[in-house]
Amino acid sequence: MLTVLRVHLPSDIPIVGCELTPYVLLRRPDKSLSSDDVPEYAPIDGHFLRYKWYRIQSDKKVAICSVHPTEQATLQCLGCVKTKIPVAKSYHCSPKCFADAWQHHRILHDRAASAVNENGNEEEELFSARINSTGSGVPATSLPGPLSGSGLSNGSITFYSGTTAMQRSGGETWFEVGLSKTYTPTAEDIGYALKFECVMVDSETKLPVGQPSTLLTSRVIPAPTPSPRRLISVSGMDLAGHLDSEARVSSGTFTVLSYNILADTHASSELYSYCPSWALSWAYRKQNLLREIVGYHADIVCLQEVQTDQFEEFLLPELDKHGYEALFKRRTNEVYPGNVNIIDGCATFFRRDRFSHVKKYEVEFNKAAQSLTDALLPSTQKKNALGRLVKDNVALIAILEAKFGGDNPGRRQLLSVANTHVNVPHELKDVKLWQVHTLLKGLEKIAASANIPMLVCGDFGSLPGSAPHSLLAMGKVDPSHPDLMVDPLGILHPPGKLNHQLPLVSAYSSFARVNTAPGMERQKRRVDTSTNEPLFTNCTRDFIGTIDYIFYSADSLTVEGLLELLDEDGLRKDTGLPSPEWSSDHIALLAEFRCKSSRPRR
Repeated sequence: MLTVLRVHLPSDIPIVGCELTPYVLLRRPDKSLSSDDVPEYAPIDGHFLRYKWYRIQSDKKVAICSVHPTEQATLQCLGCVKTKIPVAKSYHCSPKCFADAWQHHRILHDRAASAVNENGNEEEELFSARINSTGSGVPATSLPGPLSGSGLSNGSITFYSGTTAMQRSGGETWFEVGLSKTYTPTAEDIGYALKFECVMVDSETKLPVGQPSTLLTSRVIPAPTPSPRRLISVSGMDLAGHLDSEARVSSGTFTVLSYNILADTHASSELYSYCPSWALSWAYRKQNLLREIVGYHADIVCLQEVQTDQFEEFLLPELDKHGYEALFKRRTNEVYPGNVNIIDGCATFFRRDRFSHVKKYEVEFNKAAQSLTDALLPSTQKKNALGRLVKDNVALIAILEAKFGGDNPGRRQLLSVANTHVNVPHELKDVKLWQVHTLLKGLEKIAASANIPMLVCGDFGSLPGSAPHSLLAMGKVDPSHPDLMVDPLGILHPPGKLNHQLPLVSAYSSFARVNTAPGMERQKRRVDTSTNEPLFTNCTRDFIGTIDYIFYSADSLTVEGLLELLDEDGLRKDTGLPSPEWSSDHIALLAEFRCKSSRPRR
């Protein structure tokens, strides 16, 4: 007989918008074990499985801390309530929690106050109610333990109204909210626990057989959302801080996003012990990453560390709904053979209403390594050389045609977009530099065949001032550069060959060259004045630095705007990325460009 042995969830903390899929272990009639579903249309031995989800609502309501979402709130910031900041962000679990979060929390107040002033309201009314001072200079009111409906200012917790069945036991009401194996919590579930029920059913009588197997979750929490990042003008044009794509249609500009999204195979609790396990799960991260990526409204999106299965099953179909076409290049698997579905690669998406695909080139550095060793080394040294050079890295180069015109509407406007991840151990400086040089030589061939603007995006695994960065930004490497001291294979000599003729400039260096744009002083503090690059694009507990870049050909493109940089104050104290708010250990970079033949319409 079919028997349910066990049910469990990878994480018992449910988050709004993140699908819950319980693991159900079965023993089949032949004694074999299986986790496959047994639907009504395909019963086994006359039985199938029936699933139900319930929301367990107590007669007492609970608010959740905005900083520690697994904790019950005991304080509410009245400043948030008065300025109509989303009420979920106003709750804190203790005075210490509120005080510790104040530096980041006050940013919400500052932005809300600016909006109030723009609307002509009196700022003095912002903090008129002071019920309980917490020492931070901001009013907060204490909340009783379990909150009654009347105890919540601007109460956002309401009973679920779309259910058709309920059960009541003592002071609890069980609302039926789902009839399938999976369930995605909604905003109406916030603050309440969920119950999953799995029971064997006779396929003839449709009656349950035996007792159901159940599990209870902790309370549903809202998906943490980071403060939005604004677009900062570096051209003197008024961008109004907006990332809206419709405004670019008439102006002739386009935006490019580059983002290492952290492959699921790398998102382990061992590496990121400071990040809650539920926030590391792909079920949570994929939805958070999708919201972030879609929210940037980029015309071109270059992603790194995209697993094959996650590209095919999630990113491709989801971004297609938002008007994107996609190209994908999986890393080769000579170094780490295994399941190709979990091998990551580079994915380039582009809005089909703004660009069309003309051609693509795929660069496999393993093949380039084979050609190099065949040409330079005797057969006895090839094995060791390939062991050093072969790292399975790839690059994807897309040739796109713009569907928007500039000064010459009848002229084709092509664009070359390179997307790569130079994932090489830090000590192999020669290999990093060789791979970047190989990519640039390939791009030179494309430039020689057509006069085409170029973008080079990705995670290069190299700090500003390193030899790979110097080669990209300066077109050459100083022969005395210390990175050139590491060259056991002799592939970097003579140093004079380490050059290229592409007029590449780092987009984010524009922050260092502009003085008058609104918000520029704050951005300048987030840039290293010795390199003109961001202080960091990768931030973990053990490392903070810049390794991601967007380079552009300065003879054919100009930078109009840049996505504002984060600072360490915007990250969680004493931790790093990823976090519940930001689902990668990298930050996204975005630049707005204009082809030099294009001029804004008056």
